[in-house]
Amino acid sequence: MITILGAGGSIGNELAPLLAAAGRRFRLVGRQPREIFGGECYAADLTDLGQTVRAVEGSEIAVLAAGLKYDVRVWAELWPRIMQNSVEACKRAGARLVFVDNVYMYGRVEGAMTEETPLAPCSKKGEIRARIAAGLMEQVKGGGLTAMIARSADFYGPGKVRGVPNLLVMEAMAKRSTPAWLMNARVPHSLTYTPDAARGVAMLMERESAWNQVWHLPTAAPAPTGEEFVEMAARVMGRPAKFRVYGKAMLRMVGWFNSEIRESMEMLYQNEAGYVFDSGKFAREFGFAGTPYAEGVRRSCEWLQTGK
Repeated sequence: MITILGAGGSIGNELAPLLAAAGRRFRLVGRQPREIFGGECYAADLTDLGQTVRAVEGSEIAVLAAGLKYDVRVWAELWPRIMQNSVEACKRAGARLVFVDNVYMYGRVEGAMTEETPLAPCSKKGEIRARIAAGLMEQVKGGGLTAMIARSADFYGPGKVRGVPNLLVMEAMAKRSTPAWLMNARVPHSLTYTPDAARGVAMLMERESAWNQVWHLPTAAPAPTGEEFVEMAARVMGRPAKFRVYGKAMLRMVGWFNSEIRESMEMLYQNEAGYVFDSGKFAREFGFAGTPYAEGVRRSCEWLQTGK
């Protein structure tokens, strides 16, 4: 049994059909899980230890892919608890744990981010992610848990993916609105295609030698600039490649009325300079370097146009 903790997000939605196609039994855990591809549903609050333990019972592997409200106060209170509960549940069940992570803990990085990049967060959210990731690997080093961390860059892809490429570019074009980018559209910005991220998680969990390590999930290279991403989407959508750039002043003003924008202000450093995510370790081990951006954008735009 493979249990997806936080099954309603981008990774859970893409991972479930892969597990079904492989004939694996899987359980979908969330506050209100939705049955897809024959998975077993289990409603649980991951901030509650007892519920988390019961959700993981009988599992061989648990995949922690949960998302929380984008609020640093919520993150500070709940992420450590969710991680502690997931670790404890896996220990009691004798299960292995995959933590699907982001790159906030790296902070500002000159050059490419790799699995060896030091944890040097420069944001409150990054500090929280650094603490829970470091704590997880300490459990691994202590010998009480078998686990891995699977990190990705910013997401884009088919389906209801929350992120700048989907919300501000492709969905805007689908609504015949002017697309937008954040801060600087002339620097490279790596983006992980959500089906590739799920495929990467599925491949990693089946490879015995992959455990007890940090991995970067397959992400195509070279990274496009914002301009290039908009141009790719415009070609597929048959729309002008004209777009606007939102700077700090504009976002700060909008943030007065939108809490999610307000919470994103501390992360804008990721959009000011190059944001390059290196998944070469995965490519060398598994022979898969990620879906080329032109193809990923085409599939994502087609989903918006057709719903499939």
